[in-house]
Amino acid sequence: MPSINSAMESMALGLLKAAGSFLCGFGRERKLSILIYHRVLAEPDFMRPDEIDVHAFGWQMDLLARYFNVLPLAEALDRLRHGDLPPRAVCVTFDDGYADNATLALPILQRWNLPATFFIATGFLDGGRMWNDTVLEAVRVLDSECLDLSSIGQGVHAVATLEDKARTGYELLKRLKHLPTSQRTEYVNHIASLAGNLPDDLMMSSSQVRAMHAQGMEIGGHTVNHPILANLSDDEVRKEIGEGKAKLEAIIEEKIRFFAYPNGKPLKDYKPEQIGIVQEFGFQAAVSTTWGVASNKSDIWQLPRFTPWDRSPLPFMARLVTNYTKPIT
Repeated sequence: MPSINSAMESMALGLLKAAGSFLCGFGRERKLSILIYHRVLAEPDFMRPDEIDVHAFGWQMDLLARYFNVLPLAEALDRLRHGDLPPRAVCVTFDDGYADNATLALPILQRWNLPATFFIATGFLDGGRMWNDTVLEAVRVLDSECLDLSSIGQGVHAVATLEDKARTGYELLKRLKHLPTSQRTEYVNHIASLAGNLPDDLMMSSSQVRAMHAQGMEIGGHTVNHPILANLSDDEVRKEIGEGKAKLEAIIEEKIRFFAYPNGKPLKDYKPEQIGIVQEFGFQAAVSTTWGVASNKSDIWQLPRFTPWDRSPLPFMARLVTNYTKPIT
């Protein structure tokens, strides 16, 4: 963790811990904060400014270990239901199945003896690549002044500088995210064709998934291809969820208990009636990306999560503490 420069800063962390103990509630009213991560980078990446690097993840987990009660998701939900959740309760979760979760995040979690849940989209294991990463990696390696996508109706974008590339990557992800899957795939393949060779080692291998589970980490379902479920028919949703769950269960040789909705915004990314489809497959609970904290009144099929983005300890901890004041969902 970055050094605490003064006794006053150390005192401030202690006061925030005390505030967290109060704001998280008491007894059966205690609240649970579920954190959501995606990647842990070896170093800062101009194409992914919102993702943390291994240094930041290290001090964040140090802080969690020292000032919070980090629980496995299954235990946290069981204790939430029974009303004996400890104060400042936190769960750590990761979405998608990036290889750096296994190579960089896992050793840090193990250093502090912290549990985590990894929600994995199985279609990208063993050399696959998610569509958003294809876009970002293609833009990264372009050696030109502009990216002309007018032939597919997506305009012309500057890529001459690192700042241009970062801005263009963000804009393209925003434009393409909610397109019908087939159309998005066509556009992404066109962008990739302009860039040449792209990395094929961004996602976990099946053996890494198996090893993480063997070392005590929870493995959760996240579909096969990470689609916007709201855009799919019921049969397509069942195929995505069911095949993803079956693949993971074959890898770890154990039942998958939890599910994360891809992208995860209620109504926008998944429909209320699709919650019933998740239930059909025997999951125990599901998580969304609605920001907030869970209570014993929360819908266990749409549990809220939270992304702490601050890059220094005091603001990071302050945001974790104030998250307990979010409206209960």
